[in-house]
Amino acid sequence: MTIWEVLLIGAALAMDAVAVSMTNGMTEPRMRPAKAAAIALTFAAFQFAMPVIGYYCGYIFAAVVERIAPWLSFALLAFIGGKMIFDCIIEMREKKKAGGAAIPHETKPLGAGKLLAQGVATSLDALAVGVTLLATETQSSLPFHAVACAAVIGAVTFVLSLAAVYLGKKVGNKFADTAGIFGGVVLIAIGLKILLEGVL
Repeated sequence: MTIWEVLLIGAALAMDAVAVSMTNGMTEPRMRPAKAAAIALTFAAFQFAMPVIGYYCGYIFAAVVERIAPWLSFALLAFIGGKMIFDCIIEMREKKKAGGAAIPHETKPLGAGKLLAQGVATSLDALAVGVTLLATETQSSLPFHAVACAAVIGAVTFVLSLAAVYLGKKVGNKFADTAGIFGGVVLIAIGLKILLEGVL
């Protein structure tokens, strides 16, 4: 395994986090830069930690994770996405009852609890990558230690997720009224994709 392959693995693992980051930016277009960085850092931290956990726990733990990870990811993302859709519909109804006051629509700001749940849900598949790193290391073919490889994966996730938040903010300003519904659907779709990939 080369450094380029580690970078590609990092980019592939980051795709779910990137999609969720973009959704977060869309649903909170006035998000401060510090919060955008915190979102990217959270996803990066989980994408770093999960391969390390998988690496040190080895194949025994991986067998358990392989069975429950798709279902847990789906449950978390479906719950978060469903709540986003529900909240957005309620706010749109309240706005309509109030006579459609010309105030910019924005869903409830992303809280720490929801962000952590997103981080867990989008990084569970990285546990299996930790086991892959362990297997590759036994063949002496890693470019450097597995923990350093995990750090590279985390760094790639941070950069891509941060860019995705700002892209989502830009798009969100144009579609503010429906961003919450669209974002919820995206999260549910990502969860369903993870579930189907794990089951099939």
